[in-house]
Amino acid sequence: MAILVTGGAGFLGANLCRKLLAEDDASQIICMDNLCTGKVSNIEALCEHPRFSFRKHDIVDTLPDDLRVDEIYNLACPASPLWYQKDPIYTFQTSVYGAMNCLGLAKRTG
Repeated sequence: MAILVTGGAGFLGANLCRKLLAEDDASQIICMDNLCTGKVSNIEALCEHPRFSFRKHDIVDTLPDDLRVDEIYNLACPASPLWYQKDPIYTFQTSVYGAMNCLGLAKRTG
């Protein structure tokens, strides 16, 4: 089983990845983040785990065709007032286009 966590290098996403790795001993956890507000330091320790992988990608763009997942947790969005006020259009795009791209991936992969 493969689980995608978008926004996985953010505070919430990294903690979700950590929890999924601790609770499930079989699933591959794919963390996807463009590192706009997420930080590599949030997932640095997880990168050593054999069932964890990180893919730098912006979900506003079409998701990679080679991506096959069973579950998607979409947490990608510049969530703090500092970031979403800095670029409200990008925040909107991340929320809307990102959700659409995740839904497209869900449809493609069943």
